[in-house]
Amino acid sequence: MRIDAQLAATVAAAIDEGSFDAAARRLHITPSAVSQRIKAVEQQLGRVVVVRSRPVRATEAGEALVRLARQVELLEHDAIAGFGLADAEGEQVPRIRVPLAVNADSMATWFLAPIARVAQRHPVDVDLHRDDQDYTARLLESGEVMAAVTSESDPVGGSAVTPLGVLEYRPMATPDYIARWFGGGVSTDALRSAPFVDFDRRDSLQQDWLRAKGVDPWQVPRHYVPASHDFSQAVRLGLGWGLIPSPQAGADLIDLGGPPTRVPLYWQQWNLSSPLLDALAAEIVAEARRVLSPL
Repeated sequence: MRIDAQLAATVAAAIDEGSFDAAARRLHITPSAVSQRIKAVEQQLGRVVVVRSRPVRATEAGEALVRLARQVELLEHDAIAGFGLADAEGEQVPRIRVPLAVNADSMATWFLAPIARVAQRHPVDVDLHRDDQDYTARLLESGEVMAAVTSESDPVGGSAVTPLGVLEYRPMATPDYIARWFGGGVSTDALRSAPFVDFDRRDSLQQDWLRAKGVDPWQVPRHYVPASHDFSQAVRLGLGWGLIPSPQAGADLIDLGGPPTRVPLYWQQWNLSSPLLDALAAEIVAEARRVLSPL
């Protein structure tokens, strides 16, 4: 059996864009043509590849097609660049969309600089998917992204792993907040009543820190602020204490004490021979090792 690369690319476009109509706009075809192509590959494989929901989502078979489509596009891009067509025939190397997964704190503190350097040298359109570092590897596994910053050191199937370093977090608050809530010290009793800032319901850093102090985190008042910069700003406004990434710490905040929370980070990418992915990895690894603490 041979799978038509155009059909696989149509499935990937539908998953990326979330609907047949949006995929049609991206591919410059009609929504009916998108539907027909997806039906054709489903008939060929004998299984459903796209769940017709809002947004549409891939089945397990659809995830395999998405991975195939992305790998074919990447290899084609590298081949055209390698042929030197832009110089020999006056043609431009086509731009390629590169979906990557990254945790919010890395995006806010160090990740965008190496991405910008790569984008200056290569015709890429970067599509960043933000998720907790404990979950980004799932996006790589499903084929939704080509590479990911993750806390997982074990390689996802078909991927290569490179250590990046450790992002350190420190429990911090404003002087006024500490005077109000921790006037007698950062005690267990004080921590049970002092409000803290939580990132979202999938992030467990603050909860784990409280548990280590013998405090049930679900009995403590909290504010949810699900954006890295806004999280730091909420702490700086005195909304609560929070675990602040070391690159975002400043003299305006006071450390509540104790050792930092250390989150090891790794770069996982498809295990393909790709000059573009290799260039991306080189910049990201170099920047991470400049900014992050050693593993």
